[in-house]
Amino acid sequence: MSSKRKDNKGRVLHNGEYQQSNGRYCYKYYDGTGKARYLYSWRLDKNDRMPDGKRQGKSLREQEQELQATQFGHIALDGGNLTVLELVRRYTATKIGVRESTKAGYQTTINFLEKDPFGQRRIDTIKISDAKLWLITLQQRQEKGYSTIHTIRGILRPAFRLAYDDDLIRRNPFDFELATVIVNDSVTREAITRDQERKYLEFVKQDKHFSRYYEGIFILFNTGLRISEFVGLTTKNIDFKHHKIIVDHQLIRSSKMQYMIEEPKTESGVREIPMSEEVEAAFRAILAKRVKPKVEPMIDGYSGFLYLDKNNMPMVALHWEKYFQHILQKYNSIYKVQMPKVTPPCMQTYLLLQNGKEWHESQEPAVYHGTLGYQRYTEHIHSCKIRGCRGGDEEGCSNLNGLNTTKSTGGGLGVCAPFSSKI
Repeated sequence: MSSKRKDNKGRVLHNGEYQQSNGRYCYKYYDGTGKARYLYSWRLDKNDRMPDGKRQGKSLREQEQELQATQFGHIALDGGNLTVLELVRRYTATKIGVRESTKAGYQTTINFLEKDPFGQRRIDTIKISDAKLWLITLQQRQEKGYSTIHTIRGILRPAFRLAYDDDLIRRNPFDFELATVIVNDSVTREAITRDQERKYLEFVKQDKHFSRYYEGIFILFNTGLRISEFVGLTTKNIDFKHHKIIVDHQLIRSSKMQYMIEEPKTESGVREIPMSEEVEAAFRAILAKRVKPKVEPMIDGYSGFLYLDKNNMPMVALHWEKYFQHILQKYNSIYKVQMPKVTPPCMQTYLLLQNGKEWHESQEPAVYHGTLGYQRYTEHIHSCKIRGCRGGDEEGCSNLNGLNTTKSTGGGLGVCAPFSSKI
């Protein structure tokens, strides 16, 4: 019978343990793939004294206990050797059927992690404090905005949850409230004033170059349409007989210049919007000016788009965003009193104007959500414009129909203006 192996102090070594000639202890084991792995320490037991000149660390048997606990819990000791970047790629690969805008957000985060050292870190080495400090660094040193960091963390959090579910890590290091870590420095967006709306539209109407877009901008100001919904409108979506706009899709163009039709962002996005006389007149003007191409572009079965670019393809959100940018630059280069930034809405914000009254969806979700709620709002706006009433004043407007209003921070607002200004 062979004698048991002992260290230089005469202590019996367990299976897998041995002591090197320099006195350092080693433990050999095999991972789930059959690959040999090693643990090292200058101490066998936690009560051993660390040799002079050696960095303090856990003893070999303390490491063995952790290993056993990890293996018993079926947790991969090394996080599957996945880096943060590799994990995010794995996670996004599981997200099938998401919107094109969501895919673009995924790719933006991946591109960022490819350049940032954090993306190369192994997922099992990241602690909650590491995740928090990294986000703080993004804001304070790299000067990333709160919304950008919110987007990045919004992808990393479920990605690490996936790793947790796959038994690759013991805890999700991004499972915390973002607002407790970094400062929300997002710029508050408030509606432009009624006077600013009037001046803006008048400027566009009188400008030799931008006047061609006047009707489209007027419609956006007066309907609450998302820009992607507006560019997706076809001639069949404008019902002049019943004086309504039929919204049942939106037009998207990917970063790879691929055009596609998607459903509205929410279920309540499928709706019919009553047209005021002014809005109806604007649509008729657009159709009258529209030059019919030799071949109508067709996107996923839809054709007859209202605005086409120089290549006879439907205009997309990016076109209009550039128009707004250039209009603002030209306006502010001419007039001393500057116009605040006007942008297409990225989410529906419907404002009941006059006297600073604003309708908050959070106050009356049952009224706001769905086609009926939207119709009640737009019908109110339509009726008010016809009657010459611009508002949410209970005494001056009897057509509120029970819609909940609350004091706005924006002041006198233009009718149903979905645009906002950065303050």
